[in-house]
Amino acid sequence: MAVYLMLTTLTGEGRRKIEEYPEWLKELNKEVEYMGVKILAQYGLLGPYDFVNIVEAPSDEIAAKLAIHLSARGGLQTLTLTAIPLDNLIATLKKKSEPF
Repeated sequence: MAVYLMLTTLTGEGRRKIEEYPEWLKELNKEVEYMGVKILAQYGLLGPYDFVNIVEAPSDEIAAKLAIHLSARGGLQTLTLTAIPLDNLIATLKKKSEPF
């Protein structure tokens, strides 16, 4: 399974919802796990993003589906990044590349 960093920004609707009902965040987690995505870590942030979620998904397609599903609800917007383990990246860089 691949690891992804999902940076999340609340919309105006999302800010109102979280202020009235903070447990909404935990309800979103249940939906994420139902889609087959494992939550590895979550943090609230200060700055241009409100949250970072580190998740593990079976494929890029499932990660994209999750991002679209969450954004379609209207309470948040996401930016999803693939995370490559450093050892895997180094091993790939050491391999001789075939010409393009």
